Amino acid sequence: MNKTLKWIGIAIVALILILLIVPFLIPVNKFRPTIEAKASEALGRKVQLGDLSLSILGGSLGIDNLSVSDDPKFSSSPFLTAKKVKVGVELIPLIFSQQLNVTEITVEEPQVTMLKDPSGRWNFSSIGGSNNSAPAQKAPAQAKPSSGGSSAQSVSIKELTLENGQITLGNTNSKKRTVYNKVNLKASDVAMTNSFPITFSMEGPNGGTLKLDGKVGPVDPKDAAFTPQDVKLTVNNMNLAATGFLDPALGLAGLVDIDAGLKSQGGKMATKGKLTLTKAVLVQGGKPSSVPAIINFDTIYDLAAGSGVLNPSTLSIGNAKTNLGGTYKSVGDDFVVDMKINGQGLPATDLESFLPALGINLPSGSKLTAGTLSTNLHVTGPTDKLVTDGNIGLYNGKLSGFDLGQKMSGVAALAGIKTGKDLDIEKLTSNVHMAPTGLKADDLNLVVPTLGTVVGGGTLDSGNNLNFNAVATVSSAVVNNAAAGAMGGVSQALGAGSTNCKSGGLKVPFQIHGTASDPKFVPDVGGATASLLKSQLSCGGGVEGIASGLAGGKTGNASDVVNQLGGLLGGKKKKP
Repeated sequence: MNKTLKWIGIAIVALILILLIVPFLIPVNKFRPTIEAKASEALGRKVQLGDLSLSILGGSLGIDNLSVSDDPKFSSSPFLTAKKVKVGVELIPLIFSQQLNVTEITVEEPQVTMLKDPSGRWNFSSIGGSNNSAPAQKAPAQAKPSSGGSSAQSVSIKELTLENGQITLGNTNSKKRTVYNKVNLKASDVAMTNSFPITFSMEGPNGGTLKLDGKVGPVDPKDAAFTPQDVKLTVNNMNLAATGFLDPALGLAGLVDIDAGLKSQGGKMATKGKLTLTKAVLVQGGKPSSVPAIINFDTIYDLAAGSGVLNPSTLSIGNAKTNLGGTYKSVGDDFVVDMKINGQGLPATDLESFLPALGINLPSGSKLTAGTLSTNLHVTGPTDKLVTDGNIGLYNGKLSGFDLGQKMSGVAALAGIKTGKDLDIEKLTSNVHMAPTGLKADDLNLVVPTLGTVVGGGTLDSGNNLNFNAVATVSSAVVNNAAAGAMGGVSQALGAGSTNCKSGGLKVPFQIHGTASDPKFVPDVGGATASLLKSQLSCGGGVEGIASGLAGGKTGNASDVVNQLGGLLGGKKKKP
């Protein structure tokens, strides 16, 4: 028994010695020209390797300092580098015949640089193609592969793995680069002429992940970007502003989740699925929305033309659902869209929480508690500088917690009315122009039952500052029913003559400044506005009496009335 154990121990020691010594007896570096030539021919790029080492226990070759050149039209720097590569080999042919048969390749911590030129072509497009501009190096005569031929079409790898890599994205005409980390790829039965399964994942520059799972191939010999794909695309919590596709200076932001199927064949890429955007900011100066926007999309992209069509899709915010459709195109470094957004009868209460993303803030302490919204919008331009034109309308709305009469105290005092702590809106319509720098509203028309109508227009800039000019027309019915009192007399005098006025009520011009969350209503009684007020007062038929009332019993005229109203409404009186 002891003798048997002795021989077993000797055999184990001998085996260990063999495993330690054999790698030094096999001149593995002689295979470097073969591997370089075969890899160069397969990729259509010059491949360079450092020292090779053999692991008998692992059944693999170790390669130091891998480098794959870039397409010279893009860069003179390497397309891919890696400090360590493991190449699985069949040991028996290698030891006894010095024949190299590769079974698997593992690339550790690869660094990949992906560049796009102004025409939309990528630097990886020529990989594996027959028209590559970087010639593959030829293997010496004594280092020919033993079987399978030397053409790129004959290369086959049972398993290919990239571990913990890094991808740098950029454009040839810009020094700006975006880095994606934790890049992992696993593919099996890889061959240029086959469709093979892959799993790919990477982490975004500022968190979030992207994953592809499905089949790819056969590799397109003319442009690798056209290689057929049938994969599932999953994106989780990707930071929109950090993707490298938007200009951070514009303040656009949000977190993106995507669950979609992607199929590419014959240069046409069809993608269908759901995109969820949370904490969205769509204009400069906007604030993150507290509710997500969900897009159910269906799109086809023409890789050769660099353009696509968004088939009828939907955008949903809560129960508010709008219809989407249009086109998009890659133009140089930009991605230009031309989209239509149409929605009718949308619940305003569901949309309220998304308004800050558009740079629209309701007055502090107020809340939309009723109403429906209709939109007909046209979105155009590069994705990082979108411009939206069209019209919006709010109907039968209620802005709770906002006392318009208090904010417009001058106008309310003139008419002798009170609007209450909540604002009922019969109708609010406007033509709008939205850009990253702010919002412009024209042909604004507001109908408030307790006041009358307000028309005008103005801007809301990226700093959330208001600059609007408007005219409030207090309806005759409101004026005639105003509360009695010092100003009630004025209201009654003005209203008494309304039957002789074509306007149908008292017009009072004013301006809106401050911010959307704290608007300031400033009456305007100077210049042309003074003439308008004189006309309105004259229409009332009691100018002298009104002036006398305002002046404490003294006789006055229309000019005196304007001066008195200027003091009442917060404007400056004219000097006598």
